[in-house]
This record gives sequence, C-alpha cells and structure tokens, in this order.
Amino acid sequence: MSKKVTVKDLVKEFSLEVMTDWNQLHRPIEVSDLHRPGLEMAGFFTYHPVERIQLLGRTELTFLQGLDEQTRANRLMEFCHPDIPCIIITRKLEIPRELINGAKKSRVPVLRTSQATTRFGSRVTNYLEYNLAPSTTLHGVLIDVYGVGVLLMGSSGIGKSETALELVKRGHRLIADDAVEIYQYDENSLVGTAPKLIRYLLEIRGVGIINVMTLFGAGAVRDRKRISLVIQLEAWQEQQHYDRLGLDEENYTIIETEIPKLTIPVRPGRNLAVIIEVAAMNFRLKRLGFHAAQQFVQQLGKAIEDSDDFSDE
Repeated sequence: MSKKVTVKDLVKEFSLEVMTDWNQLHRPIEVSDLHRPGLEMAGFFTYHPVERIQLLGRTELTFLQGLDEQTRANRLMEFCHPDIPCIIITRKLEIPRELINGAKKSRVPVLRTSQATTRFGSRVTNYLEYNLAPSTTLHGVLIDVYGVGVLLMGSSGIGKSETALELVKRGHRLIADDAVEIYQYDENSLVGTAPKLIRYLLEIRGVGIINVMTLFGAGAVRDRKRISLVIQLEAWQEQQHYDRLGLDEENYTIIETEIPKLTIPVRPGRNLAVIIEVAAMNFRLKRLGFHAAQQFVQQLGKAIEDSDDFSDE
C-alpha cells in the first residue's frame, strides 16, 4: 500500500504559487523522480518522461530566451504534454508567455517557488519518496536498542509494551507502540514510525497511556528508525524446541524484504529487557563479522579432532 500524493498536496507542503489551472490540482503524482527538461528545450522529445514533475530553473529558461519566438512557442507547446502532473518554475523567475499558453491548452498546472532549483528539487524528491514508498502497518513495538531498530512482535498481552518501558528506563529509545507504520525506502531498507495520533505514547495495562517523551525526556524517543531485527515474543512451551546455540537463522518478510528474526520464549523470571539488549549487541557483532555460535562450533570441532588424533596415538 502507498499513500496518494496530488499536486494540491505539493502546493500546500511547499507553499507554491499557482500560476494556471487551479481546477487541475487534483492530478495524482505517481513517481518520485523529477525531470529537468534540458534536451526537450533543445527539441529532443523522443524520451520525454511525461509521468514526472517538470522542473524549470534558470538554465532552462535562459536557453529558451535565446530562441526565436516561433521556435520557442513550438517547443513549449510540444513540451506541455497533457499527462504531465505539473510544471514548477524555481527562483521566482518570470514565466515565458508561450509556456503559459501551452500549459493552459493542455490543462497542465504551472507552479512557482522562490527556492533555488537544486535545493528545491532535493526537498521535493525526499517528500515524494517518503509519501510514495510502499507501506504497511503491523501490530508491535519498535525500539532503538544500541542503534539497532528492534521490532517486538507477539500476541496481545505477551508483554511487549512492558518490555519497551523497561528498555526506555535503561536508556533506549521508543519509536512506536502498538501500531508501527513501515515504509520501504529502497529494496532492502524498511523504516518504521508511529502514527501521529499515538506518537510517543505507550500503553501499560493497569496504568494506562503514558507519554514517554514527557516522562523521560526527548532523548527517550525518536520519530523513525530503520528496522534491522524482528524479535517474536511467545509464551514458553515445554515441548517446543528453542535454538540454544544461535545457529538457526530465521527471517521475517515485510513488504518483500527479509529481516533477521529471533524467537524468544517468555515465562516468569526471564528478564526480557536484558535479553533484547544482548540480542541487539550480538546482532551488531554478527554484522561486524564476529559470530559467537559459529566460532564455538569451530572450536568444538577442532577439539574433537584433536581428541581423536590423541586417541589414535
């Protein structure tokens, strides 16, 4: 699922000046890439990306001024394709009359900003990548533990929020409780955040809803975090086999992206906050190339080989 962005959203977000076609601001924007039409201004329209926002700055408009009036009119008429979401002029530059005429004929909104072209383009791209990214919402708690984004999952009442509260008390940071909005920024990157309505809030049964930022300070929360590790909390089952060495590696798939997953059994007496801290630190060590379980197995294998060699003698 992706959010929908319209030209009207862009006008509101960046305080853009609407120069033509107020009634066309409902047009959807479906790609995050922008296009600066240098080749089109020179007359090459073979690969004109009409699905993108068209951004015209000082370079493009200065080039147009050097063309004769008839050539400029023809180029801009062909440039103003009806499928273009909108055309944005930067630096509050004067808009060529031929561009206004072509845009009105094709009913393409023309907008203007006072910002510099490169800076504005970067801001718009970031905004669109965030709002057009594939997304989903999962039931869980997202915590930043030693710089590792840990997504706690499990059935209702298993202790996710209480564990998150203990982790916050130990100096870690809460991102989201109960509902985690997850966005895919690129192929292997998932970022989680909290819905605005419940941001910084934590629900503790028997106490109620608490505001973590108010109680523990701004350093106890953050707005978003990349998800690096999923920890599934489940009630301890005596007949269930749990990994005791750490060699069994599982993955959890979110929006077609695989995230390393650990399953931690819950029962009275287990300090889940400490276990999750250790899991996060161990995850960081694995990324640095140190795998304690594999090293143990290698040393054990070597010890057995040495013992066999000694017995043969």
